[in-house]
Amino acid sequence: MALNLIRKLMVSSLLCFTAASATAETFVFTAIPDEDETKLVERFRGVADYLSEQLDVDVRYIPVKSYAAAVSAFRNNQVQLAWFGGLSGVQARRLVPGSEAIAQGVEDKAFETYFIANTNTGIEPADELSGLKDQLQGKTFTFGSKGSTSGRLMPEFYVRDTFGEKPEDFFSRVGFSGNHTRTLRLVEAGTYEVGALNFQVWEKELSDGNIDTDAVQVIWKTPAYPDYQWTIRGDVDERFGKGFKQRVTEALLNLDNPELLESFPRSGFIPASNDDYEPIRKTAKEIGILD
Repeated sequence: MALNLIRKLMVSSLLCFTAASATAETFVFTAIPDEDETKLVERFRGVADYLSEQLDVDVRYIPVKSYAAAVSAFRNNQVQLAWFGGLSGVQARRLVPGSEAIAQGVEDKAFETYFIANTNTGIEPADELSGLKDQLQGKTFTFGSKGSTSGRLMPEFYVRDTFGEKPEDFFSRVGFSGNHTRTLRLVEAGTYEVGALNFQVWEKELSDGNIDTDAVQVIWKTPAYPDYQWTIRGDVDERFGKGFKQRVTEALLNLDNPELLESFPRSGFIPASNDDYEPIRKTAKEIGILD
């Protein structure tokens, strides 16, 4: 009888230890490196603290060096949540069945890319990209990251669609800066004559007084398209408990800290779904980025 009691106590202790281990597991997320790393670390550490408080679990942000690395981390379950761009989100969800876009910024429903030019080129702003053909042809041009929606996918689509040529055939030289902030700096310095970047980065840098408007200006704005979103793996409920995905979704939608929102910059987050990004998938397929 004493032996049976000991066994029961051992089993009970083991179950308690297992349950404690499960609840103590860390929820990890990442984000595409679309801006300078110092800005991203500050922003997403704040998000991690907020989510940890809301979800009552340990939450950690891990930075990555490239858009492809963010997708790989999500695919390999090194992270369970990610702040993706439109294209990287589509790529990640294709690789992880059951994953879902759960929230987007208010501004992400109708996002834009700005084409910018160094003022020494003499290029004047236009309402239609077609009106800039003679001024743009033969210039040097930089995209952002190869995996960026606003810094590569959409601007490349419009160059091809408007001018009937690949960017590398239309421009004299094409580069990839790696992120939107760097695109801005390269064009501002004249390293590239023209570039394409996320409109939110331009507007934030402009409002902060970080752009020399005598050296660089916006020359064209794309039509609106869906972009950034929070995407979560479909197996988080199994790992963190029933209803966890819904709790994460609600926490993101309820995020109202002005400083955190300003750092994105977004005015708030709204619901999103995989279907919202079908236009991005179709565009990527059309220009050969997705098979």
